Amino acid sequence: MKFHTLFAAAFLAGSVMGATAIAQPAPPLTYAQPLAPAAVRIVQDRLRQLRLYSGRVDGVWGSDSAAALQRFQETHGLQVTGQLNQATIATLGLNPADVLAAGQPAPPAPPPPPAGAAAAGTVSPDVVRAVQTRLRALNFYSGPVDGIWGGETQGALQRFQEGQGLQPNGQLNPATISALGLDPNMLAR
Repeated sequence: MKFHTLFAAAFLAGSVMGATAIAQPAPPLTYAQPLAPAAVRIVQDRLRQLRLYSGRVDGVWGSDSAAALQRFQETHGLQVTGQLNQATIATLGLNPADVLAAGQPAPPAPPPPPAGAAAAGTVSPDVVRAVQTRLRALNFYSGPVDGIWGGETQGALQRFQEGQGLQPNGQLNPATISALGLDPNMLAR
């Protein structure tokens, strides 16, 4: 009888302990963004300047880099993680924006204008005057009809394109010229 009682008590204790383990909150989910090699080189170089890192400044975050960062964190009273965080970057004397921007690709160049489109500076003043006159007649433009492509003409054309369900890119293209009621061939002249 004692064996069954002990077994039952152990079983119940295990169940309670198991339930306690399940009921405990899980550690918070975190995400660490890997740094681009150029950013790693910035950190490695700074740690080398501080004589904490003797490895190559190669842009590869390995155990030597992590150990050097841990030594830095420890000597500066920071939480010792071996990983970069805001406090560590600031204490290193680095600008977080510079570190994150290092190695990021340059922003993409704007797409080229669609085939048959004319940029504002490539059309003749006569074409600009015709567009300004037509936009004025349609109450989209109130500026001077002077053949100069400026911000007011650009904005008027974009509002017109938007109102016509065209892509409001401010480009003179055959679809926009046709919607204005003008000859699309005027762009070729």
